[in-house]
Amino acid sequence: MATHGLPDWPWAGTPTDDLPPAERLLLETIRVWYGAARAGRAPLPAMSLILATEEAAAAGPPLDAMLRAAPIEACCRLCPKVAPQEAALLLACALAQRGARSEALAALLRLLPLRDAYAAMPPAIRLGCALRHSGVLLRHPIREAMRSRPVPRG
Repeated sequence: MATHGLPDWPWAGTPTDDLPPAERLLLETIRVWYGAARAGRAPLPAMSLILATEEAAAAGPPLDAMLRAAPIEACCRLCPKVAPQEAALLLACALAQRGARSEALAALLRLLPLRDAYAAMPPAIRLGCALRHSGVLLRHPIREAMRSRPVPRG
């Protein structure tokens, strides 16, 4: 599967305070999960508190499963900017939530080997459904990329 042709996700390098609320919630939850895992603590309970603040606790188990299948280089919770791998994972989650499965798989293939990317897809889809059911909607990644693209003049 080709991974080229996907837009660059506009959140890479963005200050975390400038993220939309849904993306900020997901990023903070991912960072807390990785922080707990690095410290040898159970990551699911650590991130459940954050998800509960947005009444999205049902998203905890699929997010936990996705992060176990998709190990990335996540920053610490207080890092002021979005790292490239975090942005790519946000892209995959947004595409999965929108039902763009092929594109979500391609985004995961930017980060992971084929087997791991396929293993991460079912939890990513369940995560998207759980977040949507909780009212947490990630931005449409293709639409966002098109807004940030300069208009050609002719």
